[in-house]
Amino acid sequence: MRVAPAQLVRFLGARLLSSAIVLLGVLIVVFALVHLVPGDPVRLALGTRYTPEAYEALRAASGLDRSLPEQFFSYLAHAVTGDLGVSFRNGQPVTTTLLQRLPATISLALVGLVVALIISIPAGIYSALREGRVSDVIVRLSSQFGVSIPDFWLGMLLISLFSVTLGLLPASGYVAFADDPAGWLRQVTLPGVTVGLVAGAIMTRYIRAAVIDVASSGYIRTAVSKGLPRRVVVSRHIVRGALVPVLTIAGIQLATILGGVIVVEVVFAWPGLGRLVYDAVAARDYPLIQGAVLLVAVMFIVVNLIVDVLYAVVDPRIRAA
Repeated sequence: MRVAPAQLVRFLGARLLSSAIVLLGVLIVVFALVHLVPGDPVRLALGTRYTPEAYEALRAASGLDRSLPEQFFSYLAHAVTGDLGVSFRNGQPVTTTLLQRLPATISLALVGLVVALIISIPAGIYSALREGRVSDVIVRLSSQFGVSIPDFWLGMLLISLFSVTLGLLPASGYVAFADDPAGWLRQVTLPGVTVGLVAGAIMTRYIRAAVIDVASSGYIRTAVSKGLPRRVVVSRHIVRGALVPVLTIAGIQLATILGGVIVVEVVFAWPGLGRLVYDAVAARDYPLIQGAVLLVAVMFIVVNLIVDVLYAVVDPRIRAA
């Protein structure tokens, strides 16, 4: 069905407005939580260089000598222009630090999503089309096992097998794709598979449920009663009908991976946003914590916005809602 431009624009405008409201809420919550964390970030940042004069100077430079409302609105005004402040730890602009770490996280997330899709789409469809059989039970038990596995344990298991025992892949480190594609592939394989196996187990369950739901629809029974070959019914009707839920869960998993691979990045010494947030929290680096969480929230919103638009294109009923 042809997409009406005006209808799609209204749909996109409503989603943008709701996304802006969500982003403002994220800013408020993160700002409040960061300032509730015990400890003095200025004193921690100075370390052995502490003097009363340096302490007061850094507090004034970072704006921590002002009231919380003043700090928040000042931060909000600067964040709109892309100025997220300066890191307490290294004195570099937070925006620059985040942009340096972003490619590593994006590459890991995309590899993880590809691995998850390769696993979940055939497994979910296969399981759904054999509902109640032994093969269906095996797939469901396997996916439940995958969901239950801690990702850090799985990562260490893969390191032990493929790096320590077999010596096939490196256990840690990062090489940019632009500098050495082959080296990047070797480095990203183990963390990407770790992320992808866990995400794939989750997606398999959703895809199976979506295919079963579509397969029990009335129009599928009509297609079968007309004598259409099973291959045609599955490929042209069942799989296509399950595309919308698959888009949704794939988008959610991509957004989740972008903001939720802290443990995996720490295990594999992967220099992404997750490891950056881990180090920033340990150092009470307020500007870096706020900037990283804000960037993750923006990525989550953008991914979900793209999924919503694809959702509306695939299913016209969404635009009318």
